[in-house]
Amino acid sequence: MKYLSTAARRVIAVIAGASVAGLIVTTAAFAAPSSGTVRASTAAIPKCTAADLGVWLAVAQANGAAGTIYYPLEFTNLSGHTCFLHGYPGVSAIDRNGNQLGSPAGWTSPASAPTVVLAPGATAHTVLQYSDAEVSTAPGCDPVYTAVVLRIYPPDEHGATIAMFSLEACSHKGPVYMRVVPILPGIGRIQV
Repeated sequence: MKYLSTAARRVIAVIAGASVAGLIVTTAAFAAPSSGTVRASTAAIPKCTAADLGVWLAVAQANGAAGTIYYPLEFTNLSGHTCFLHGYPGVSAIDRNGNQLGSPAGWTSPASAPTVVLAPGATAHTVLQYSDAEVSTAPGCDPVYTAVVLRIYPPDEHGATIAMFSLEACSHKGPVYMRVVPILPGIGRIQV
């Protein structure tokens, strides 16, 4: 340390102090009890809107078998403020003309949904279950078209964003060939 100037030592001390303070605040705000819910009060924190989020499918993390593939569907807070997500997102397959293909994603069996607080830059996820076997064999799916994007609605929101993803989809409402779980904290990792 004797080779550093006084100004450089002060900068290092300020950065170190800010890092420790940030870690303490982050740990306190986002500590989760055993139920998986976040302790931070959402009274002063707004819900995340589609405009706040970047949504993407972690295709490289996909896993599955027997005609069903599971994908982490990631929600990253791109806004400059903290917001929260709670519940199930809405997901629909969309063709190149902007039309919805088939039924929207169903929800997995009811589960308690944690409230996930997202600081700027933080990511939460759901798991998107896609059943290509359902699309190719279910009566009522024919003809099958190709979707080019997924339209994603954050929980309890009317505005949507899109995630680029190409998949085969039912041409009209009928069989439910996609399902989602509630929004969960962190980046998704699929283990089937």
